Amino acid sequence: MSRNRMTLALPARADPAPAARILAAPRASPPRSMNLFNPLQGLLAAASLPLQRRMARLVYPPGTQPEDFLQPPGEAALLAPDSLSWGIFANPVAMFVGGVAAVLLELAEPRVRSGVWEHTMFREQPLLRLQRTGYAAMMTVFGARSRTEAMIRRINAGHGRIAGHTPAGVAYQASDVDLLTWVHATATFGFLQAYVACVRPVAADARDAYYAENQPSACLYGVQSPPGSERELEALLERMRPLLEPSPIVLEFLAIMRTVPLLPRPLRAVQPLLLAAAVQTLPADIRQRLGLDGPPWRLGPWQWRLVRAMGRAADHLGLPSLPAQLARRRLAALARD
Repeated sequence: MSRNRMTLALPARADPAPAARILAAPRASPPRSMNLFNPLQGLLAAASLPLQRRMARLVYPPGTQPEDFLQPPGEAALLAPDSLSWGIFANPVAMFVGGVAAVLLELAEPRVRSGVWEHTMFREQPLLRLQRTGYAAMMTVFGARSRTEAMIRRINAGHGRIAGHTPAGVAYQASDVDLLTWVHATATFGFLQAYVACVRPVAADARDAYYAENQPSACLYGVQSPPGSERELEALLERMRPLLEPSPIVLEFLAIMRTVPLLPRPLRAVQPLLLAAAVQTLPADIRQRLGLDGPPWRLGPWQWRLVRAMGRAADHLGLPSLPAQLARRRLAALARD
């Protein structure tokens, strides 16, 4: 379903040698624009290097490789390089916080919750599930159009096989248009809210443009009327509010996310802060409804300053094996020719 998939069919594993060459590319240096005499910025700049390498490996689950974003040379993506989506999806802090926020909203809807929890391997293999979800999201934004469309067709076929009943006896099907719309909306909302909260403000017209630019990919996933503006997104949230409910699964998801080894060891202590930031990006009434309005899910001023410093530093990542960098190389191939 949209970017947070229930299932994902992956291509056969290609020769690993090209991937190894890309992942072994020279390590990135701290951005020159950062004032390394500032102790906090200097620490974050140094810490971002293992984070970049870790994030690069996290993006590629078994069966995929960095070169997926390099082929075919010169082919455009579904979204333009100057789009807000490219900036948001290139920022791992916004992706982590926004992805968690999106899943919390998904799990609040009982039909989506049952589909995700009963038909995925998240509880048994959370890291692999996150890798596959992250790869699908990155390919949707940065991948060449032909490869992205082929991936989406495989995902849609997988959705057609997922169906069941909630504990309350309500039938669901992963290909249901209403559920596809909700999952797409939660993803676009979550990533944008995370970027605004953790990186920098975004003007109202740019936010509307962001929702509009994500409509074509949403339609490929089967969403018939994806929100095309912030007002349309808020209207959808309002319609869905009566259906959202608390569940122990929401807390189980957060407990898993607290312990799954996503960040390098030196940064793992901030993982709970990023989870709390994700909770805080949700509308206040939905936080309360999910039982996430207590002290464990609040950040103090100094904690918000730390999260935002990390988010802004992450805007300067330049490791060659990250999808955004590879996509720019793919597009540059056309200019060279």
